Amino acid sequence: MPNMSVNGVTIDDTFAEAFGMRATAIVITAPSRKWARQAAITMTGFATSVIGCGCEAAIDLDLPPSATPDGRSGCRVMIFAMGTDELQKQLLNRVGQCVLTSPGSACFAGLQGSAELKLGSALRYFGDGWQISKKIGDRHFWRIPVMDGEFLCEATTGLTKEAVGGGNFFVMAQSSPNALAAAEAAVAAIGMVPGAIVPFPGGIARSGSKIGGKYKGMIASANEAYAPTLRGVVASELGPDINAVLEIVIDGETNDAVAAAMKAGIKAVIQLGPKRGAVRISAGNYGGKLGKFIYSLKDMLP
Repeated sequence: MPNMSVNGVTIDDTFAEAFGMRATAIVITAPSRKWARQAAITMTGFATSVIGCGCEAAIDLDLPPSATPDGRSGCRVMIFAMGTDELQKQLLNRVGQCVLTSPGSACFAGLQGSAELKLGSALRYFGDGWQISKKIGDRHFWRIPVMDGEFLCEATTGLTKEAVGGGNFFVMAQSSPNALAAAEAAVAAIGMVPGAIVPFPGGIARSGSKIGGKYKGMIASANEAYAPTLRGVVASELGPDINAVLEIVIDGETNDAVAAAMKAGIKAVIQLGPKRGAVRISAGNYGGKLGKFIYSLKDMLP
């Protein structure tokens, strides 16, 4: 199938290739939206890629008081990893260092999954024997004494083995400001899709990579085919009208969540149009040989 054009934006006849992952979610609440977000942002720092960070994490949704267990402002945070053990480690380290420490915070399960991960049941030992077990209905909590009162933390949260990581598309523009405008529009649209996150800074990655590299020990290295400054010296994927490329990487609780997020993001880029945003949309893949999940761009169009 040849490339398509929608609203003046060229859509490459290609696909994104994604992988199965393990994921969990928690709900963080606090006295205000500011402090719920502060705990969530701190907890999800340095979590852009499993390659160097051990996990991928970001805020999924901001929650109004009516949608949280304790009636306060909150955030749903999602964390993804390649294996259950690493996911458990990352969850406890990040909640223990970034949520327990944050003023007025509380932490609740954010996912009902096929298995459970320890949360308060492990963090309770910070209470040094003064922690209190609390059961409300079929939910189990730990009350851990801290200097501004108590840290209320649910004992466990759910684990899903049906998560997907690595859905993606490339935003390709005539200038860096236009590429950023298009990418920001995509991220804003994806932010409205529940169960999907974009883990890179502000949801956007400029350092598109390929597997391996010329130097020993490099797991990933610059994808020179998409680097505008190398267009004259490598086999480039960029035409003369492309001077900036940004990538949106999507992780989702399910295959459907990733597809919905890709559709929302691509729709936003197309609606912005080529004069203010992208002139072309593409995607990254491994020829369909490595990833279980395939997202054809033509199927993601509005």
